[in-house]
Amino acid sequence: MHQIACHECDLIHEIPPMPSRAAAVCVRCGCVLFRAKNDSIDRTLAWTFAGLVLYSVAVSFPFLAMKNGPIGNETGLLTGIEFLYRQGMIPLAALVLLTCILIPLIQMLGLLYIFIPLKLNFRVKYAIPVFRLFKHIKPWSMMEIYMLGILVSIVKLGKMATIVPGLAVIAFGILIFVLNFALSAVDEHMVWEKLGGES
Repeated sequence: MHQIACHECDLIHEIPPMPSRAAAVCVRCGCVLFRAKNDSIDRTLAWTFAGLVLYSVAVSFPFLAMKNGPIGNETGLLTGIEFLYRQGMIPLAALVLLTCILIPLIQMLGLLYIFIPLKLNFRVKYAIPVFRLFKHIKPWSMMEIYMLGILVSIVKLGKMATIVPGLAVIAFGILIFVLNFALSAVDEHMVWEKLGGES
């Protein structure tokens, strides 16, 4: 059993372990405190493993190829960041590196670090700080914005040269959805309940 404050009226509730898909409601204002998610551990792990595979493809394979007559140029996600850095756009390169490379990777590794032990029912050190870090960096994953920028660039550069999307851009696009599915499958209250019981 753990305590939770209502988001609307701040009334403190004692919440017992809940069955999947059940909802906890504030007894004073009727606000839904949270809904227990079905198979949260299994679904989170499945989406996270799928995300890691897509992430590996997105980082390792060519992102875009640009052909203008006999001249062709191919670039990847990391080489694009390096190009920004060499052009003197260091803050932009750092922002892309942080939001599109590091934070998604930290999120997925953090989910595996927390959810694999939960699945196997054993205690792991630093699980609570890792889950707090996961919650803090969650809003900083901005792959959707980067993908939107790429699409705009493809449309604009398409008038000057032939743009060929690589395997990585497809994997990156799918990764955005897969990572969102993984994040939405996380049942935070179940995690706190289990981590609190282990500590």
